[in-house]
Amino acid sequence: MRPISFKRHQFPPDVIRYAAWLYFRFTLSLRDVEELLAQRGIEVSYETIRCWTPAFWLPSFIPSRSRPRSVRSSAARMSPDAWGRLRRRRGPRF
Repeated sequence: MRPISFKRHQFPPDVIRYAAWLYFRFTLSLRDVEELLAQRGIEVSYETIRCWTPAFWLPSFIPSRSRPRSVRSSAARMSPDAWGRLRRRRGPRF
């Protein structure tokens, strides 16, 4: 994986990382991130933050919900006959 290059950007890397972290970690809107940075004395538009977020995200910002779910072990062990008995007992699903 290539290291992230912060060349040609007006703001220091820490500000860019902080804005991306706020956006992904707390699921804030771009305008909310703009306000939080303005409270800290950093004047940046939400459009600039919008350009930063796809370019400077890190995999650690992605929530753990994106992991694949494992198959339930009991469902994997049921034979086709057992599934048929279960369907007859519960009735058809509509």
